Amino acid sequence: MTRTKAHSGPPSRRPAYLVLGMHRSGTSAATQLLALAGANLPGQVMAGDAHNEKGYFEPWRIAVFNDARLRAGGGAWDDPFRHPYVSLGEPEEADWRARAGALFAEEYAEAAIPLLKDPRVSVLMPLWRPVLEAAGFELRVVIPVRHPLAVAGSLARRDGFPIAKSVLLWTAYMLAAEAGSRGLPRAFVDYDALLADWRAETGRIEAAHGAPLPDLSANAAREIDAFLSPELRHNAGTGDLAAIAEWGADAQAVFDWFKAAASGPPPSAKPLEAAAKRLEVLRQRIGSLVSPVTRDLDQTRSDLADARRLHAFKTQEREIQMAEALDGLLARR
Repeated sequence: MTRTKAHSGPPSRRPAYLVLGMHRSGTSAATQLLALAGANLPGQVMAGDAHNEKGYFEPWRIAVFNDARLRAGGGAWDDPFRHPYVSLGEPEEADWRARAGALFAEEYAEAAIPLLKDPRVSVLMPLWRPVLEAAGFELRVVIPVRHPLAVAGSLARRDGFPIAKSVLLWTAYMLAAEAGSRGLPRAFVDYDALLADWRAETGRIEAAHGAPLPDLSANAAREIDAFLSPELRHNAGTGDLAAIAEWGADAQAVFDWFKAAASGPPPSAKPLEAAAKRLEVLRQRIGSLVSPVTRDLDQTRSDLADARRLHAFKTQEREIQMAEALDGLLARR
């Protein structure tokens, strides 16, 4: 394979990769490509399920932490009206930064080149970016770009979200990911192009970062070929975005910007800034009706997940105790 040459001279800081973007937008595919090419996932990643059989590649403890931080700001991962970031003020923000830094160190203790993917980081970049930079990392960002209607179709299947909500949420995440990563080496990657010709997209990533991927060997290439199969494209981006009431035209403008950035130099950010202003107007109009309900529902989901984990632990504990008791009885016979 043709590789991009690295910068001359040794890097001044330890590299770390961040995959940003909306849920269901190709972040898992981009993350596994980077992992197979030599970047390091954390020790404990979220398992795959019926909605993502090949895996999410997210550090589940960091995802839980991020959900808690979003709720602390009065929102949740699926609330478009609490993004961009809501600062809690000092010293509370300092406490969250300290906790984030400690958790990252625990999750990536053995990682030579950490690779962090959790879509929530996209809307929490004002928290995570200073934490990682203070730890001495040279951040390299990858932002997959997928049609918002394809994302909406996936969220409809997984979470039952209305199309309009998903498109608005996609816009909020992508605006936050772009704003939070300004000034960093970053690559915008077209999801469909990644599945069609990942080698070309990898070349674009390396060029954007000014550095080769850590270990894109021939064996890694074979594994990536096997992983990036057409089956990953579950939903096609079809339909008229502009037909979505209230927000469709803005979503189209944002998508057009990201498509352009995924094929050449990023254009002027004016369309993104205009969309961000209109999103703020919409938040002021109806955000107070949506955010508290979304936050409380997310807390309920979290409590239910905790209860299920506790039940599973206690069930396993009882089974072990019963097995040990049975072994004891058999040994005395």
